[in-house]
Amino acid sequence: MASSFLSCFLPRSGFLGDRRSLLNVSTTPFAQVGVSAKTTKRKESRIGMQPIAVPSNVTISLQGQDLKVKGPLGELALTYPPEVELTEEDSGFLRVRKTVETRRAKEMHGLFRTLTDNMVVGVSKGFEKTLELKGVGYRAMVQGKELVLNLGFSHPVKIEIPDSLKVKVDKKIIIFGKGEKVKITIVIVSGYDKCEIGQFAATVRKWRPAEPYKRIGVCYSDEIVHRKKGKDRKLK
Repeated sequence: MASSFLSCFLPRSGFLGDRRSLLNVSTTPFAQVGVSAKTTKRKESRIGMQPIAVPSNVTISLQGQDLKVKGPLGELALTYPPEVELTEEDSGFLRVRKTVETRRAKEMHGLFRTLTDNMVVGVSKGFEKTLELKGVGYRAMVQGKELVLNLGFSHPVKIEIPDSLKVKVDKKIIIFGKGEKVKITIVIVSGYDKCEIGQFAATVRKWRPAEPYKRIGVCYSDEIVHRKKGKDRKLK
């Protein structure tokens, strides 16, 4: 069929001979063409497959899809979606498994395993996040249940501290600029709920994020602020 279709575009010249002789088309019946179908095994989440170790000072209460974790630092609760489930093994480890094979179940598998592990570690050991205030006159202080920040505005910034968090203000010496040692203010946020710690630290940081030209502002202790080169002033 392919040769007859192409032959209609060739001239019928005696010099060229038969137009069919110029075609060297090998046609293979569709019945003889083999299609190799490979069955690939669905990959599991590497984080979701890891078991969760439960310390001896942590109590686990599991009722259906509701989990409560209680430790020496506090108590946390979490409700699982229907795509995943939490099981407690005889060895004392917790394991998160998928109930269905869908795209959302794959997304929830690793996420809720991480959330569960953060709950267990939070109520037993706790978490901590440090903020650095870099700039002339930038300082902070704790007054009652409020964190008061001086960040170069015409007024101080007051942020209410949640009951589950502890905020501490301290000083730190860093090497800033061309090897110059500068004493800066640091804010240490600690608690047992990692999500709440991160949210409070992000609220503090958003008031004056570190800018890339002079790298002054509020930033995390492990944050890398890449410096940009300013525009060169050309003299006429």
